[in-house]
Amino acid sequence: MKKIIRLIMGISFLSYLCALTVLLFFISRGFWSDMQLIEYMKQSSNLVPFKTINGYILAISNGSMNLIIPIKNLAGNVAAFLPMGIFLPYFIKRLNRLKSFTITMTVMILSVEIIQLFTRRGSLDIDDFILNMIGALIGFGLWEAMTNRKVRKNAVNV
Repeated sequence: MKKIIRLIMGISFLSYLCALTVLLFFISRGFWSDMQLIEYMKQSSNLVPFKTINGYILAISNGSMNLIIPIKNLAGNVAAFLPMGIFLPYFIKRLNRLKSFTITMTVMILSVEIIQLFTRRGSLDIDDFILNMIGALIGFGLWEAMTNRKVRKNAVNV
Protein backbone atom coordinates (compact mmCIF):
# COMPACT_ATOMS: atom_id res chain seq x y z
CA MET A 1 0.00 0.00 0.00
CA LYS A 2 2.88 2.38 0.81
CA LYS A 3 4.34 1.84 -2.67
CA ILE A 4 1.03 2.75 -4.30
CA ILE A 5 0.73 5.90 -2.20
CA ARG A 6 4.34 6.83 -3.04
CA LEU A 7 3.63 6.28 -6.75
CA ILE A 8 0.49 8.43 -6.61
CA MET A 9 2.38 11.14 -4.72
CA GLY A 10 5.20 10.99 -7.29
CA ILE A 11 2.85 11.31 -10.24
CA SER A 12 0.97 14.12 -8.47
CA PHE A 13 4.21 15.97 -7.70
CA LEU A 14 5.47 15.70 -11.28
CA SER A 15 2.11 16.89 -12.62
CA TYR A 16 2.15 19.80 -10.18
CA LEU A 17 5.72 20.75 -11.16
CA CYS A 18 4.78 20.71 -14.86
CA ALA A 19 1.71 22.88 -14.24
CA LEU A 20 3.69 25.28 -12.03
CA THR A 21 6.45 25.58 -14.65
CA VAL A 22 3.90 26.41 -17.36
CA LEU A 23 2.16 28.90 -15.06
CA LEU A 24 5.37 30.64 -14.03
CA PHE A 25 7.34 30.65 -17.26
CA PHE A 26 5.22 29.89 -20.32
CA ILE A 27 2.02 31.90 -19.93
CA SER A 28 2.40 35.34 -21.46
CA ARG A 29 2.23 38.17 -18.97
CA GLY A 30 2.26 40.99 -21.52
CA PHE A 31 5.99 41.62 -21.14
CA TRP A 32 7.74 44.29 -23.17
CA SER A 33 10.22 42.60 -25.50
CA ASP A 34 11.36 45.79 -27.21
CA MET A 35 12.35 47.47 -23.94
CA GLN A 36 15.96 47.40 -22.71
CA LEU A 37 16.43 44.85 -19.89
CA ILE A 38 17.48 47.50 -17.37
CA GLU A 39 14.39 49.58 -18.18
CA TYR A 40 12.21 46.47 -17.98
CA MET A 41 13.67 45.68 -14.55
CA LYS A 42 12.91 49.21 -13.32
CA GLN A 43 9.36 49.14 -14.69
CA SER A 44 8.39 45.66 -13.55
CA SER A 45 10.07 45.32 -10.16
CA ASN A 46 8.43 45.95 -6.81
CA LEU A 47 10.72 45.84 -3.79
CA VAL A 48 8.30 47.60 -1.42
CA PRO A 49 6.65 44.99 0.82
CA PHE A 50 2.83 44.95 0.72
CA LYS A 51 2.60 47.63 -2.01
CA THR A 52 0.82 45.32 -4.48
CA ILE A 53 -1.10 43.49 -1.75
CA ASN A 54 -2.38 46.76 -0.27
CA GLY A 55 -3.31 48.00 -3.75
CA TYR A 56 -5.39 44.89 -4.37
CA ILE A 57 -7.03 45.06 -0.94
CA LEU A 58 -7.89 48.71 -1.54
CA ALA A 59 -9.31 47.85 -4.97
CA ILE A 60 -11.45 45.12 -3.40
CA SER A 61 -12.74 47.44 -0.66
CA ASN A 62 -13.56 50.40 -2.91
CA GLY A 63 -14.70 48.38 -5.93
CA SER A 64 -12.31 50.15 -8.32
CA MET A 65 -11.24 46.89 -9.97
CA ASN A 66 -13.01 43.79 -11.19
CA LEU A 67 -13.06 41.56 -8.09
CA ILE A 68 -11.71 38.57 -10.01
CA ILE A 69 -8.34 40.25 -10.70
CA PRO A 70 -7.18 40.89 -7.11
CA ILE A 71 -8.62 37.62 -5.79
CA LYS A 72 -7.00 35.66 -8.61
CA ASN A 73 -3.66 37.36 -7.98
CA LEU A 74 -3.67 37.14 -4.18
CA ALA A 75 -5.17 33.65 -3.83
CA GLY A 76 -3.32 32.37 -6.90
CA ASN A 77 0.06 33.35 -5.48
CA VAL A 78 -0.76 31.61 -2.20
CA ALA A 79 -2.18 28.51 -3.91
CA ALA A 80 0.70 28.18 -6.38
CA PHE A 81 3.22 27.12 -3.74
CA LEU A 82 0.93 25.52 -1.15
CA PRO A 83 1.53 22.00 -2.55
CA MET A 84 5.31 22.47 -2.09
CA GLY A 85 4.67 22.45 1.66
CA ILE A 86 3.31 18.93 1.35
CA PHE A 87 5.39 17.42 -1.45
CA LEU A 88 8.86 18.57 -0.40
CA PRO A 89 8.72 17.22 3.19
CA TYR A 90 7.15 14.01 1.86
CA PHE A 91 9.97 13.34 -0.60
CA ILE A 92 12.90 15.02 1.19
CA LYS A 93 12.90 14.01 4.83
CA ARG A 94 15.35 16.70 5.99
CA LEU A 95 12.77 19.28 4.89
CA ASN A 96 10.44 18.07 7.64
CA ARG A 97 11.92 20.79 9.85
CA LEU A 98 10.51 24.29 9.54
CA LYS A 99 13.90 26.02 9.37
CA SER A 100 15.29 23.88 6.54
CA PHE A 101 11.97 24.03 4.67
CA THR A 102 11.79 27.82 4.99
CA ILE A 103 15.38 28.31 3.79
CA THR A 104 14.78 25.98 0.82
CA MET A 105 11.55 27.74 -0.15
CA THR A 106 13.14 31.18 0.20
CA VAL A 107 15.91 30.22 -2.23
CA MET A 108 13.45 28.52 -4.59
CA ILE A 109 10.93 31.37 -4.72
CA LEU A 110 13.60 34.07 -5.04
CA SER A 111 15.14 32.07 -7.88
CA VAL A 112 11.77 31.91 -9.64
CA GLU A 113 11.27 35.67 -9.22
CA ILE A 114 14.73 36.44 -10.60
CA ILE A 115 14.36 34.03 -13.54
CA GLN A 116 10.97 35.57 -14.38
CA LEU A 117 12.55 39.02 -14.36
CA PHE A 118 15.52 38.14 -16.57
CA THR A 119 13.42 36.12 -19.02
CA ARG A 120 10.74 38.83 -19.01
CA ARG A 121 8.09 36.27 -18.10
CA GLY A 122 7.02 38.19 -15.06
CA SER A 123 8.28 40.67 -12.56
CA LEU A 124 10.39 40.72 -9.45
CA ASP A 125 7.72 41.44 -6.86
CA ILE A 126 8.39 41.11 -3.13
CA ASP A 127 4.63 40.71 -2.63
CA ASP A 128 4.59 37.64 -4.88
CA PHE A 129 7.42 36.27 -2.75
CA ILE A 130 5.48 36.98 0.46
CA LEU A 131 2.28 35.35 -0.87
CA ASN A 132 4.18 32.35 -2.29
CA MET A 133 5.91 31.84 1.09
CA ILE A 134 2.58 32.07 2.91
CA GLY A 135 1.21 29.37 0.62
CA ALA A 136 4.24 27.12 1.10
CA LEU A 137 4.06 27.57 4.89
CA ILE A 138 0.33 26.79 4.91
CA GLY A 139 1.11 23.61 2.98
CA PHE A 140 3.88 22.80 5.44
CA GLY A 141 1.47 23.36 8.33
CA LEU A 142 -1.03 20.99 6.71
CA TRP A 143 1.75 18.43 6.24
CA GLU A 144 2.76 18.79 9.88
CA ALA A 145 -0.86 18.42 11.01
CA MET A 146 -1.31 15.27 8.90
CA THR A 147 1.92 13.63 10.05
CA ASN A 148 1.44 14.57 13.71
CA ARG A 149 -2.09 13.19 13.61
CA LYS A 150 -0.76 9.94 12.15
CA VAL A 151 1.95 9.75 14.84
CA ARG A 152 -0.60 10.35 17.62
CA LYS A 153 -2.96 7.76 16.10
CA ASN A 154 -0.14 5.18 15.93
CA ALA A 155 0.90 5.95 19.53
CA VAL A 156 -2.65 5.34 20.74
CA ASN A 157 -2.84 2.02 18.86
CA VAL A 158 0.41 0.72 20.40
